[in-house]
Amino acid sequence: MDRMMFDYTKSLLEKVSFDLLLFKKELNKAFRNLKPHEIEILQKWLDYFTANKPELESCVNEIVNKYRMAS
Repeated sequence: MDRMMFDYTKSLLEKVSFDLLLFKKELNKAFRNLKPHEIEILQKWLDYFTANKPELESCVNEIVNKYRMAS
């Protein structure tokens, strides 16, 4: 079940990546709902996915920093 949720999250982030606000909203949900080891894998995938998308990259950095500060 965990893998299905992780795959769904990646798929959803790909689909909403055209809209920065939607992407940010879904990324926040992912960080709240995924398990710590899934978040690590997601961060690696996000590095790859956002490599040529600076607007998304800055959004990812913002969310990652937000959750690092909360930990």
